[in-house]
Amino acid sequence: MARAHEASGAEIVTVAVRRVNLTDKSKESLLDYIDRAKYFILPNTAGCYSAEEAVRAARLAREVGLSNWVKLEVIGDEKTLFPDNFELVKATETLVKEGFVVMPYTNDDLIAARRLMDAGAAAVMPLGAPIGSGLGIQNPANIRILREFVTTVPLILDAGVGTASDAAVAMELGADAVLMNTGIAQAQDAVLMAEAMKHAVVAGRQAYLAGRMAKKLYATASSPLEGVVR
Repeated sequence: MARAHEASGAEIVTVAVRRVNLTDKSKESLLDYIDRAKYFILPNTAGCYSAEEAVRAARLAREVGLSNWVKLEVIGDEKTLFPDNFELVKATETLVKEGFVVMPYTNDDLIAARRLMDAGAAAVMPLGAPIGSGLGIQNPANIRILREFVTTVPLILDAGVGTASDAAVAMELGADAVLMNTGIAQAQDAVLMAEAMKHAVVAGRQAYLAGRMAKKLYATASSPLEGVVR
């Protein structure tokens, strides 16, 4: 994991509050292997199924000194791990009032994004595909729509990235960043995949900023004849 962090070029590492040892210093913790001088720790509320649970997890992370930033997850379905946007907005409102910097994981839905921004979210983090599926972005049109309307906070693709090309596509569509785990962790060579993801994110961002050529139905000569003297 530590080697993959280094290879990826990541600046932020997210950890599940409910799945790491936060309080018993005598026992081993995943946090022991994350260099906090290099990486900003972003606690997340994975495994929470209600606003109340998620708020409690975020408060715990802050109390033990991790951060007042939180990647907010409120899951609505155990099999698909799709978010419960109703509970998500409720939790966002509560945590923002308590001074948290809230980065919610949500569907690729414009209306949900607007409500989260209205609630004070510091970012919008739509899924590209179900968590851990590795399917890549299943609805590019929705990501484009979100990019058009989410202009006051970062747009971060969260979930579904399986390989480097998926990360590049996310960035080409205008995402400000990509959050990933399984695509690296379950690769046959996790460290090499982490490095590939780094290059893909950079290339995708450059392509977005450069502006791609228009798509056309028919061929256009790469060496046009206009101006050629016969």
